[in-house]
Amino acid sequence: MTQTDKMISRKDGAIGYLVFNNPERHNAVSLEMWERCAQIMHGFSSDPSIRVVVITGAGEKAFVSGADISKFAEERGSKEAAERYNKAIEEGYSSVYNCPKPTIAMIRGYCVGGGMGLASCCDIRICTENSKFSVPAAKLSVGYRYAGVKRLLDIVGPSFTKEIFFTARLFDAEEAKVMGFANRVLPGDQLEAYVNDYAITIAGNAPLTVDSIKFMVGEIVKDESARDMKTCDAMVAACFASNDYEEGRKAFMEKRKPVFTGS
Repeated sequence: MTQTDKMISRKDGAIGYLVFNNPERHNAVSLEMWERCAQIMHGFSSDPSIRVVVITGAGEKAFVSGADISKFAEERGSKEAAERYNKAIEEGYSSVYNCPKPTIAMIRGYCVGGGMGLASCCDIRICTENSKFSVPAAKLSVGYRYAGVKRLLDIVGPSFTKEIFFTARLFDAEEAKVMGFANRVLPGDQLEAYVNDYAITIAGNAPLTVDSIKFMVGEIVKDESARDMKTCDAMVAACFASNDYEEGRKAFMEKRKPVFTGS
């Protein structure tokens, strides 16, 4: 297992936290950080006690600012090394995007390049008023893979995706909200408490329903021929056949808060 102090994970009740911990480099991401990201996310995905995952960056200046260029010589110095690096990035993104639990990107400061790619893999993005966003690929003649472009396009649509890539400029939090990239924009001193309450709200809802909606939305954005309608139907049926369905009905009638177990 890859071990690094540049990635921090912790659990707080039903919420898992993943922190990119490289603040002196604006949370730029190295090979070992991407590898550890995937390991942590796979752990959260398979942990039945975790119902929501919050992803963020350490410090006040950045969420994630893309690749750690200082490590390029050692991490991309050969064809084999570059292939390992690219595989680690894709596995890191996939571990977030394919997580069956709701994921929230808690964004402060710069969310640039791979940071926007990572945030695009999350279900919800909540940022501070001073957050800045950019994909500077066109300033570096960098090619972007299809999967990453599609994830961004699924959030902001074709026109804004083109604007983000064509201009390669920094845009602010209000622009991110207009584009549909940021779900909420908050003062910096309110961000952590708001996201924590948001995550607790989601975690308190019926997990079978929440997980089925996440899966179903993921299928809707696929080509029609690739959609797994059988699993969609099975997940809906599982909701109605669950103990949680009975609990929800009883709690409603008894005017109390339901206690869902995911069964």
